[in-house]
Amino acid sequence: MGVLNASIADGIGHLELNRPEVRNAINRELIDALHATLDAWSERDDLRAVVLSGAGGKAFAGGADISELKERTHREAFFGINQRLFQKLEDFPRPVIAAIDGYALGGGLELALACDLRVASKGAKVGMPEVSLGIFPGAGGTWRLPRVVGLGHAKELIFTGRVLDADEAFAYGLFERLVDTDALSIARDIAQQIARNSALAVQVAKVSLNAMARQQHAEPVERLAQALLFDSADKRERMTAFLEKKRKG
Repeated sequence: MGVLNASIADGIGHLELNRPEVRNAINRELIDALHATLDAWSERDDLRAVVLSGAGGKAFAGGADISELKERTHREAFFGINQRLFQKLEDFPRPVIAAIDGYALGGGLELALACDLRVASKGAKVGMPEVSLGIFPGAGGTWRLPRVVGLGHAKELIFTGRVLDADEAFAYGLFERLVDTDALSIARDIAQQIARNSALAVQVAKVSLNAMARQQHAEPVERLAQALLFDSADKRERMTAFLEKKRKG
């Protein structure tokens, strides 16, 4: 088995980071595998949602692989190795749900923040301790984290490098769901709820929501997206079925 397990069943994709011996640390091989899979899956009309998790039960992703990171120079930093992957994940045409069991630290938390939704178990521990290593969360952490928890909480977490337990992280707003055990099962349930809806409507909703989050002229994007949906056959079929059910009921 490789560093990434990828499968699709009933319209739901599952990406499992598979380096449990190093807490699923993100190395170049894993980044390349994620790029390749996301590129291939972006062309799949049968795919409705994706769940991202870590193998082994002890970590979603413990961070970037320090053995590789230590040798990177300004050249790799400007190339944006992790940044380009996380942006691809944020812009992926289907919703992506992170299922967080165990540690999500540094680049691992940045990876989770690039997903649309985050489900965590009570055993989750999250933080951005990069400053203790002489760097900072430069793969989207300084702008995705404030977008989720607010600027004050983001500064606290990044400046101190403090690791939060699951309850405190949930209170900060880092997770949409906090469950006792088995975050993966709940993430799958959410993915299945998404899969029952109009694929096109969900896709354009994601584009519009991302535009709003980035302050990229969200209002005209929203109008264009709705105009696209108003002319779709799926919209007419779903509304016809709704009205017929209401008439009979």
